[in-house]
Amino acid sequence: MSEPTTTRTSVTVFLCGDVMTGRGLDQILPHPGDPTLHEPVMSDARAYVTLAEQVSGPIARPVGFGWPWGDALSVFDEHTPDLRVLNLETCVTGDGTFAKGKAVHYRMHPGNLACLTVARPDVCVLANNHVLDFGSRGLADTLTELTKAGIRRVGAGLDAAQAHSPASLALLGGTRVVIAAGGTESSGVPRQWAATRDGPGVAFVPDLSNRSAEAIAERTLALKRPGDIAIASLHWGSNWGYYVEPGQVRFAHRLVDAGVDLVHGHSSHHPRSIEVYRGKLILYGCGDLINDYEGIKGFEAYRGELRLLYFATLDPDNGKLLALRMVPVRTEKMRLRRVSWDDAEWLRSALEHISLRFATRVHIEANGTLVVRAR
Repeated sequence: MSEPTTTRTSVTVFLCGDVMTGRGLDQILPHPGDPTLHEPVMSDARAYVTLAEQVSGPIARPVGFGWPWGDALSVFDEHTPDLRVLNLETCVTGDGTFAKGKAVHYRMHPGNLACLTVARPDVCVLANNHVLDFGSRGLADTLTELTKAGIRRVGAGLDAAQAHSPASLALLGGTRVVIAAGGTESSGVPRQWAATRDGPGVAFVPDLSNRSAEAIAERTLALKRPGDIAIASLHWGSNWGYYVEPGQVRFAHRLVDAGVDLVHGHSSHHPRSIEVYRGKLILYGCGDLINDYEGIKGFEAYRGELRLLYFATLDPDNGKLLALRMVPVRTEKMRLRRVSWDDAEWLRSALEHISLRFATRVHIEANGTLVVRAR
């Protein structure tokens, strides 16, 4: 007897890189928390607002909850994704203790949670190097606030079982999307943040061995049924640079070989290579999406102000990529805005150049949308 197929002909998933709604962004929202910072050069989060204003002009405060997303909200309406997944690199808490040994801490006041819900995320990935910036109390508050808002979370929890457990989300038409997450030391996740049998933490990936890849795949595929899409979301690699380590390539390939349909990588502050391997999409680094980096000097060659909204359309019968559409945006006054044609073409050229090792071509449409087509 043949396996049943889904009644859907495609599934579109919105994916993005790091969403950091703490620090300076928290200060311009309606309910700013304590601005105190324990950073080597900054002691007040409002200083990041000043830096952004020096570049782009005054920001009238408080801004509305939708302000950080800006034009991205209308892009969501245009592309109507079936599922929205983001990597949340901010604790949602008004409490907690600054984690020792860290130079940067991100915290958003729970009263500002609407700046997330306005974008209607279905899943927040928490397996990253900021979810425990304010200790176990900050993590517990984050889990509670996301649950209250009806947002699923993966990659962190009150114990190892919770942290490593995938999320399963049902879509109209019978298809489900199963998502597992993990974070590596190369992205700045401290080893001591690993969730334990009876202690809180993240779904820590100790190495890029086949054994670690198979462990993630097994957890994900245990929930996958015919017609479902399986996603592995990974916080890995350095912040800057286009180089993708061979170990990451092998790890991503092993996940796909084991049955994962899409590898969603993040941690880099700018987009990294795109690969279509055995018909399956691998995003090695989605870059930042929302943060308060505007006005910070250094690494200008990477054009960190340019960001991408990723819309991956997959065939639910086999998980293969049908098309990847990427809408370029830029940050201005801590808000995402659509870009000029020249900026879109710069991103297209950069993405294609760094993805040529994987034989990936990036096209541009008349409206500036970047496209990777199925092979």
